[in-house]
Amino acid sequence: MLLNYQRKLITQLSIKKYRIQNRLFVAEGKKVVNELINSDWPFEILLSSEENFHPKAELLNLEEMERITHFKNPSPVLGVFVLPESQKIIAETTTIAVDNISDPGNLGTIIRLCDWFGLSELICSKTTVDCYNPKVIQASMGSIARVRCHYIKDLGASLTALKKPVYGATTQGDSIYTAKLPKEASYVFGSESHGISESLLSHLTGQLSIPQFREGGNSAESLNVANASAIFLSELFRSR
Repeated sequence: MLLNYQRKLITQLSIKKYRIQNRLFVAEGKKVVNELINSDWPFEILLSSEENFHPKAELLNLEEMERITHFKNPSPVLGVFVLPESQKIIAETTTIAVDNISDPGNLGTIIRLCDWFGLSELICSKTTVDCYNPKVIQASMGSIARVRCHYIKDLGASLTALKKPVYGATTQGDSIYTAKLPKEASYVFGSESHGISESLLSHLTGQLSIPQFREGGNSAESLNVANASAIFLSELFRSR
């Protein structure tokens, strides 16, 4: 049986302040929870509405799971995991950074893309949504277990300190299909609504864009940042 304080804690962990205060976050979904457990990520609470999910999982009925889920529909599995301690940037050959991304689904997808292309870290501005937000965790589909997110106050200065070129994805940049995309570089993707912040633009070595092929004035205004990231990464790794 789930205790009242546990139920309250799980509910509170939807808010960043309480995640930081308790050093805990919630993951929902069998795949996501399994990915974290299989990566030896420590957990405090493990709940399931299915028998034999895990030896340490407490069995709850679906009604109880509905009372604690952070989503419209409950998952059969929910875990409360320990927030990791902050670590230094390892500075991989190719660095991906995001600036002021506000949509949890987009950030989770970008984390998943980093995992797919073999990248182990993602550099985030302080204004980017928390990667331990339940919706980000779910959208990452378990990739959060393999991609460490670093939150940096001065993103431009930190990327410059890596001593390699910094390229920003913008609508005015050179086409990614004709420009040289160096392997040893940092690539930055900006806000869904406002793009890369003005303070960060001054740190860029250059700007790159995905060209639009529809002719005439009646066309899409922009690409979703997660979709744009996928196209960039695919082109970046195409010749490797």
